[in-house]
Amino acid sequence: MKAAVLFQPNEPLRVKEVQVSKPGPREVLIRTAACGVCRSDLHFVDGAYPHAMPAIPGHEAAGIVEQVGSEVTTVKVGDAVVTCLSAFCGHCEFCVTGRMSLCLGGDTRRKAGEPSRLSFPDGTPVNQMLNLSAYAEMMLIHEHACVRIDPEMPLDRACVIGCAVTTGAGAVFNAADVTPGETVAVVGCGGVGLAVVNAAKIAGAGRIIAVDPVAEKRDIAKKLGATDAVDASSDTAAAEIVELTRGGVDHAIEAVGRPQSGELAVKVLKRGGTATILGMMPLSHQTGLSALDLLSGKKLQGALMGANRFPVEIPRLVDFYMRGMLDLDTIIAERVPLTEINHAFDQLRKGDTTRSVVVFE
Repeated sequence: MKAAVLFQPNEPLRVKEVQVSKPGPREVLIRTAACGVCRSDLHFVDGAYPHAMPAIPGHEAAGIVEQVGSEVTTVKVGDAVVTCLSAFCGHCEFCVTGRMSLCLGGDTRRKAGEPSRLSFPDGTPVNQMLNLSAYAEMMLIHEHACVRIDPEMPLDRACVIGCAVTTGAGAVFNAADVTPGETVAVVGCGGVGLAVVNAAKIAGAGRIIAVDPVAEKRDIAKKLGATDAVDASSDTAAAEIVELTRGGVDHAIEAVGRPQSGELAVKVLKRGGTATILGMMPLSHQTGLSALDLLSGKKLQGALMGANRFPVEIPRLVDFYMRGMLDLDTIIAERVPLTEINHAFDQLRKGDTTRSVVVFE
């Protein structure tokens, strides 16, 4: 199969021929239909986060099941599926207490000494990234890294549910638990942030403030349900939000992974408000609350992948799209072939577009 391989950080990905193993017990072979280009991948491509090389990035994908190994019970050949990097074992402390997104997923990967799922034609192993490696024509994954969806769902839209929408909607429905009438500031209006805006509208938020330096993204956020928009690059952004809401927001959800964004999310909270950080901050960065913030009952939390329980939530999000409640078409800015993956990353670095999707023939 063809796959986009990262050999070294800060180098362009190269489309190479890669061999994929046959499905083992509880493994699923999927023909990839589409894969979103996510900032999480960019962190590894640009060397901000470490990973063993060579590797195939890509994790926001949808496709069709081609083969299944023994003991697979959740999907069958021919099923349309969405993948998710939150592969879960199902029996650890985090899984059995309902925090599946925190599972370390050790049992979902092949054990040391077993053949690699991915390799070059000469037999050299290729590392699988985030349990998936979806910038490839095929994916070989554990069955607990995908979920069956409505076969009528367009797969070039379904793919973005696997990360951006699951993370953004999960932040609203799970981590922040937004209730009708509450105010929400969304800091960063890329794919994840726009999903937060859309989900906040579904949740019945009273006021949704889109915060981004790019005017076009702010306009898109308004189309998806934002009631107000603020230029994140303005020195008065925090003051504007506090004034708009007469004291601050109930929820500030950071969705880009920049230190300034996390600090802004904390600044705009009202007494008792909660800041939820979704973005992958630089590993050395720390975001905190002051003593006065703590005395005011403010809270700061992370929410890995929106604290999702994806086998239940992704089919529900698909249903939201099919019923016209979830607008995935607006989130997707462009569709490109695998050979243009580096162009898609360049667009992501510029920060001017929403979501690029790699589509496979």
